[in-house]
Amino acid sequence: GAKPDLSPAHSEVLQLMGRSECHFINGTERVRYVGRLFYNREQFLHFDSDVGHFVGDTPYGEKVTTNWNNDLEYVESKRTAVDWFCRCSYESYSGFSVNRRVPPSVSISLVPSSSQPGPGRLLCS
Repeated sequence: GAKPDLSPAHSEVLQLMGRSECHFINGTERVRYVGRLFYNREQFLHFDSDVGHFVGDTPYGEKVTTNWNNDLEYVESKRTAVDWFCRCSYESYSGFSVNRRVPPSVSISLVPSSSQPGPGRLLCS
């Protein structure tokens, strides 16, 4: 028989997007990796290192995660992303993000409107 169509309904625009997130609690003492996949702005599956396997968020995502969770090497690479992706990134970026000690400054000024009568606009920078 014919293989079932596992793809979402076709549309005129196709947008497939992945997002990787690292959640740091108390530096790198507690780290969580979350990978998300979206199809046309809808999250259809995700991987959470606290859960340890892929989770389907839609019927299509459930079909995909069934296959991916059976690939033990792929699942293990996602489980270890806490170390090879998150902790490595933390060390690379903490110098100018976490350890930054310069307080932010804010300036607010009134800018008159040349095209509209009445009060101007506030400019924040």
